[in-house]
Amino acid sequence: MDLKFTDATAHEDERDAVDRLIGEAHSGWYGGERDATDHRMSYGGHQARSERHLVLEALHAVNDRVGWISPGALNYIGRRLSVPPADVYSVATFYALFSTAPRPKRIVHVCTDVACEALGAKGVCDTLQARLGPPGAASGWKHSPCLGVCERAPAAMAVEAGDPVVEHVIAPTTADDVVQALEVGPATLAAEASPTMAVPQAGDEGLILLRRVGRVDPESIDDYIAHDGYQALDRALEMGPQAVVQEVIASGLMGRGGAAFPTGRKWEATAGQPAQPHYLVCNADESEPGTFKDRAILEGDPFSLIEAMTIAAYATGAVRGYIYLRGEYPRSYRLLHNALHAARKRGYLGADILGTGWSFDLEIRRGAGAYICGEETAIFNSIEGYRGEPRTKPPFPVEVGLFGKPTVVNNVETLVNVLPIMELGGAAYAQIGTEQSTGPKLFCISGNLVRPGVYEVPFGSTLGEMIELAGGVPEGRTLQAILLGGAAGSFVRGDELDIH
Repeated sequence: MDLKFTDATAHEDERDAVDRLIGEAHSGWYGGERDATDHRMSYGGHQARSERHLVLEALHAVNDRVGWISPGALNYIGRRLSVPPADVYSVATFYALFSTAPRPKRIVHVCTDVACEALGAKGVCDTLQARLGPPGAASGWKHSPCLGVCERAPAAMAVEAGDPVVEHVIAPTTADDVVQALEVGPATLAAEASPTMAVPQAGDEGLILLRRVGRVDPESIDDYIAHDGYQALDRALEMGPQAVVQEVIASGLMGRGGAAFPTGRKWEATAGQPAQPHYLVCNADESEPGTFKDRAILEGDPFSLIEAMTIAAYATGAVRGYIYLRGEYPRSYRLLHNALHAARKRGYLGADILGTGWSFDLEIRRGAGAYICGEETAIFNSIEGYRGEPRTKPPFPVEVGLFGKPTVVNNVETLVNVLPIMELGGAAYAQIGTEQSTGPKLFCISGNLVRPGVYEVPFGSTLGEMIELAGGVPEGRTLQAILLGGAAGSFVRGDELDIH
């Protein structure tokens, strides 16, 4: 792609997709029709450049509508946002779900990662290659990294570009399913599985983080409120921001994203930063193969994340929050979109929340298939409209984060733990689990097991206890090895089950 704009022009549907996101172009400098005035001066350059954070969303808009992103579309996005076309191209080519080469409107991504390979993905791909030809634009199907539905492996995601785009996760999938999606469209496939299928414990007494999954309608804010929803926010507003932070510190909650940094200390550090504004980012880009715990919450209890983020923003002084969501989670996207709309309508988001005079709002930003965007500073670059590459630390996000301002980053599981902390109190929450690791923990168990899925147990449980919860291996099989921590983890033998 050239550093300067070329003569390539966007098609009408590409322009319409971008204009719906950004608004109509009012000057020839920014994608509109040029007149005599436009040859003399430029209007609104600073304002246009400040919208670079819409680059990723604009690329999604075109890719969703057409199925790929043409040179003309890259030009148009660049003009509309005052971003060099080479920059737009560099972002578009960073993500696996985008294509800058022509491809059909119907495409099926077939997972070939570890959980799916263990349950027959190779056989599905071999059959597809025999029937349709090798993976690629010509055949309409392609190999894909983990799609985050490991409990129902092997998995695929069918996409049909259009207005609107149709995205359908097929899990478990067969070669026949893929062929049907390509021949007659993903809308003809059977309905996606219920979110409760990912949570074999759904409905069990004693659950904390998963207690509403399977019991509430994930699309109904009334149902959420009827099951103790927003009680935690009410208590937080009564306590005040500093007291909320101290309660989280007292709970001993450690980040559930891998680094295990004390959540309350992170919040305290951000709240104390003089630079304004403060931001809040939820890392919902769980791209590690074998990991799907956040998806279980997003699809089964999306309002819990919205409430938890509102509390976190109140405690840290954040004025705006972003949910950075995996591009492979179309159902989560739809449910979160609905939850945000319902929360705003009821006064739980937006200006003057619940009459307190305090304002906070949330946006969803979709990833597009980049494993590295699970790293917190890579998320910042992605949201800001750059390639999702990690930044050097220090400075740390609590000082210089999103848009160069103090930022809290927590993942979905960490945030929803804030609700029981507010409901039970920090000291009571700290009695769950162990002294060093407090609270409940979600574990993803997939592969050759009777009941794969997400399981909630207190810290201190053993690997053997979790395998037992999942029903063990099917009859006639022997447990030989277990991969801990996804593709980057390590193996343990089948007789090493006393690990805590």
